[in-house]
Amino acid sequence: MNEFMRRLLFLPEQASTFAKDVDYLHYFVISVTMAASAAVAVVAIGFFWKYRRRQENQATPFIAPTAMFEVLAISVPLAFFLLWFVIGFRDFVKVSSPPPDAMDVYVQGKQWMWKFAYPDGPNSVGVLHVPANRPVRLLVTSRDVIHSVFVPAFRIKIDALPGRYTEIWFTATKPGRYQILCTEYCGAQHSKMWGEVVVMAPEAFDEWIKEQQRGLVTRADVLADETGQVSLQGSLAQMGKQIAVAQGCLRCHNVDTSLPSTGPSWVDLYQQTTKLTDGREIIADEAYLTESMMEPTVKVVAGYQPLMPNYQGKLTGPEAAAIVEYIKSLRSDRTAQAIGGEEQ
Repeated sequence: MNEFMRRLLFLPEQASTFAKDVDYLHYFVISVTMAASAAVAVVAIGFFWKYRRRQENQATPFIAPTAMFEVLAISVPLAFFLLWFVIGFRDFVKVSSPPPDAMDVYVQGKQWMWKFAYPDGPNSVGVLHVPANRPVRLLVTSRDVIHSVFVPAFRIKIDALPGRYTEIWFTATKPGRYQILCTEYCGAQHSKMWGEVVVMAPEAFDEWIKEQQRGLVTRADVLADETGQVSLQGSLAQMGKQIAVAQGCLRCHNVDTSLPSTGPSWVDLYQQTTKLTDGREIIADEAYLTESMMEPTVKVVAGYQPLMPNYQGKLTGPEAAAIVEYIKSLRSDRTAQAIGGEEQ
């Protein structure tokens, strides 16, 4: 039944765990609306025949619906719409909540290509390699204008925003090659902004990563392409440390809790519950850390003055990603032991 409906609606193949959930909701909505449309058409034709004009001077009859009819006419469609909302919201929460063991991949859109970087591995243009049957989290940003990452076979789509990191995750189920499209108009060659996801068997992916890492230089280098865009080689965390030193970040944010700090310490900052000056509490995730670089006065940590300069336009997407990975790597012995215990 699932395959019949998919082909009937001309949907692409289902290549992720999330694809079936999206399609089942789609089948449900389409089936109900088509059945309701058919029922309305039948009733309309019946009424057209039953109440047709039989005499030249015949007046149109006035029909007063009963209270029960009005209740049903309102409550039944409302019940279906609320049910669709509940199912859709459940799926939205699911795709917005990556599992803790998800593999991270940084994605940067720019006119008109996609760039991918692994925290401990290579980076590539246009092709994203992922393992089958393992959760993968995409951390998405843009270098220039708004783009949107869409993988039809996975049924996932997320906007790529300049100076921000958005996230979405998936678990691919079938080894193969799947198209990546941009679904936000971004300029003259928007329709050609393609990419590809290569889903590999887990063992083959692990070997591919090792081969790529052997091919990388052993130190973190900053290279410039023909447009002046930096590309990262080696560990993003190592690269982030160099960028943080070059940008003067470590003058205010310490990486040693025994030293004084003008701004919040970076040690154990990632995923920490942080209280703001307005009383709100937020989780220091990738999105917050990136926003703090680009617009530091929007969310100021309680107990600190809004002294940090704005790095919008000073840091590229890969550079911001590298600093975030460096912050994520700064863990105290206590935190590292706790994480190790959880993994075991």
